[in-house]
Amino acid sequence: MERTLKKIDLHIHTVPTISDAHFTFSLAKLSEYVSSAELDAIAITNHDMFDLGQFNEIAKELDCVVFPGIEINLDKGHVLVISENENLDEFQLKTQAVSEKITAVGNSISVDELVYIFGDLNNYLLIPHYQKRPSISGYTLDQIGGGISAGEVDSPKKFIRMAKDEAEITPVIFSDARISEGISKFPTRQTYIDCGDLSLNSLKFSLRDKNKVALSKSEGNSLFQVFDDGQKLSTGLNIVLGARSSGKTVTLTQISKDCENVKYIPQFSLVQRDDANYEKEFNADVARKKSMFADKHLSPFKTVLDDVLNVDLGINRRRVEDYLATLLKSAEEAEKFDAFSKVALFNETQFEVGVDKELGGLIGSVRQLIENIEYREVIDKHVDVNNLKALACELIELLWSKAYERKKRSLVNNVVRDIKSKLHLRSSATQVKDVDLYKVMIEHKKVSKFNQIAKLLQTQKVIIEENIQGFKVVCKQRAFEGAGEILKISGQKVGFRDAYQEYASPYKYLVALKENEALTPSEFYKYFACIEYEILNKDGFKISGGERSEFRLLHEIKDAQNFDYLLMDEPESSFDNLFLKGEVNQILKEISKTMPVVVVTHNSTVGASINADFIVYTSKEIEGEDVVYRRYSGHPSDNELCSIDGKKINNFHVTMNSLEAGEDAYVDRRSGYESIKN
Repeated sequence: MERTLKKIDLHIHTVPTISDAHFTFSLAKLSEYVSSAELDAIAITNHDMFDLGQFNEIAKELDCVVFPGIEINLDKGHVLVISENENLDEFQLKTQAVSEKITAVGNSISVDELVYIFGDLNNYLLIPHYQKRPSISGYTLDQIGGGISAGEVDSPKKFIRMAKDEAEITPVIFSDARISEGISKFPTRQTYIDCGDLSLNSLKFSLRDKNKVALSKSEGNSLFQVFDDGQKLSTGLNIVLGARSSGKTVTLTQISKDCENVKYIPQFSLVQRDDANYEKEFNADVARKKSMFADKHLSPFKTVLDDVLNVDLGINRRRVEDYLATLLKSAEEAEKFDAFSKVALFNETQFEVGVDKELGGLIGSVRQLIENIEYREVIDKHVDVNNLKALACELIELLWSKAYERKKRSLVNNVVRDIKSKLHLRSSATQVKDVDLYKVMIEHKKVSKFNQIAKLLQTQKVIIEENIQGFKVVCKQRAFEGAGEILKISGQKVGFRDAYQEYASPYKYLVALKENEALTPSEFYKYFACIEYEILNKDGFKISGGERSEFRLLHEIKDAQNFDYLLMDEPESSFDNLFLKGEVNQILKEISKTMPVVVVTHNSTVGASINADFIVYTSKEIEGEDVVYRRYSGHPSDNELCSIDGKKINNFHVTMNSLEAGEDAYVDRRSGYESIKN
């Protein structure tokens, strides 16, 4: 039975609010958008408000189903609340309650307030921002519970990822468009849904089944619309072919402009043009990566160093010596005490007053368990969130209690200190010096541990080893071999020769660094161990000039995993065929399993050997006196490629002319290779 797919866009703005930049709504443009995109249903979802008068005007004008809705700031994230097209006066009253609560940028309502305003949420279609900013938190999603029908995403990559993950809710992708008078291009982000009757209940039922939702009408999730003229691309690997000046690069540029979060590698951008400058640029890039990795690796050590930075063993030793000396002298003078020295407060010790960092950290950890989204399911399996909240509240109360206790101790210390001072002025007896022996011992242990950790950090070893398509990135740690190496790391003009004399004793070295007023204490952690970052070829040697370009290309492609699209313009212009066929094709094919990849090429190694999922052929054509630019597209196995306006072109001829300089040249070259082989 053929599916009756409907094309829907349930996220459209028609009124500028405090959450929008100003725009002037155009009903004519909205009508044109619905018609050109062939939409079966839309929803009007303005930020935190619903305009019933405007909605009725829109619904009357458009030749499609129009649902009333609202986009609400819910606990700092956004959720679409869409209603059936009935009882609109009641819906207006409910949305007015939202508008009264959200009157400034940053305002939001809670889930409890949402339920209080709208009642049973199952009467509505709820679609939160899921993998789209600002997204609803996992905790808020759990509070809403089963009322959620789908999650809105902002790219085909995220749509596909959620569609494949059985644990995820159904993805949808909508335009989130502001329909203004000046809109020049209509959005291409819509969703197809197999729902038959276009009612709210039918939509909700269908959205709970991922098999009933798709990016395209006839190709399911394998294709998506990229341009407003109807041009589609594969959600996998696309190659763009065509003669020079036929619109290949223009096509890439337009994709980069129209889509968000795009990784674009232009032609020649990574090729080595000037040896000296290129090497300088490459080394600077390596230095940046080294600095970033060093900061990450040394971050725990920085915490340890900061903890002993203000420890002064010399002062501690003198305080203990003063304490012992005054204690002995006071014992010798015990029989000669006067009225003032016999007072109990004369030698009274003060309370220890310090911040309870451990309790503060514990509260932070519990809070993290409560708010964590990524591992929510695992946490909830073992710990009830309500118990965690109760624990957090009790710990906070304990923190307040301890803070109050510290406040009282500080006040008592001030009184004791004042009285002791006055008693001492009136007595000739020796007053025992104050010293916190426990603190002295703790600080002594801290220094001992600091020395051990610093020594371990200076032990030579490989920290991380990463293979990237035949190249190896190696990070090592070792001790500095001289003051010059530390100077180079620091970027300072001040020498480290004097301090380096104590380098073998980490704490003494730290003291020597502190004595140099030209140095910044927050940078000290960098001066204890050398972090080396090297890029090696497959033979284990440092890479050459040409290999630098190859590595950068592979690294740029690998970095594309952090984006939603990858675009490449003629990589063959900069690299040889063996490298392209092996390393580049392999990594491109792998990445295309998770995101749309578009490669412009005229090279058979990339164009044919890579086994693309979709072909786009750009053509410059003369029609009468006019020059027309067309795009023909289809699957590699198709006999013909088709343009948006219905014209067709032979796929075999296109591929031969684009990648092999024509069939005759290909046959001749093939014969020549056969002769050499035989």
